[in-house]
Amino acid sequence: MQQIATPVQSARNGLQPAPAPKDSCIIPRDPDFELYDNVGRDADQIQAARYNLATRGDLKRWAQRDAQPFRAAHPLPDQPWPAPDLTPYLDALAAARTPAEIDAVTDHVLDAAEPALRALSDYLVTAARWKQENRDAAKGSPSHLLMTAASRALSALALADEAGLQRLRAEYDPAPAPTAPADASRGATASLPPAPPSTGPGPRR
Repeated sequence: MQQIATPVQSARNGLQPAPAPKDSCIIPRDPDFELYDNVGRDADQIQAARYNLATRGDLKRWAQRDAQPFRAAHPLPDQPWPAPDLTPYLDALAAARTPAEIDAVTDHVLDAAEPALRALSDYLVTAARWKQENRDAAKGSPSHLLMTAASRALSALALADEAGLQRLRAEYDPAPAPTAPADASRGATASLPPAPPSTGPGPRR
């Protein structure tokens, strides 16, 4: 149930947002900037009001507005890429009973998915190099994040392949088990240092 704010609370939340941190700078806001209060707002909007920041929705809305002439000049497909039919793979996976059989199915899936993932990775790399922003890009910068995303798009293939290899190694080439001594008591005796040799009776006086 949504909590109903009192008039005093509404006035406080709506007219007096929390001040920005001391080390932040106040910059002119977009005229379309929406200041959110805590009544009926999600976590992103509440956080935005706390620090006087734009939400993700604000940023996307402004970008869509400003990109309308560009989108009109460069129409893009509105439909997502067609999703593959996984039914044959899932049926085969359910019927697999050995590591060799599940590896055969997984390899087939990875081979089918690689072209799409590689195309996505190539696009992300190109986007990271937009206006040569990738040169000396700091960690956490847009270019750095895009390059990381491009790498992770392909790392999914590598991780899945490594999982298959580990399963096959456990089946066909397991690590030898450590050998325990046959006689524990003999092993314990062998670990003791040898007794010193006998010197015979002491010299007579």
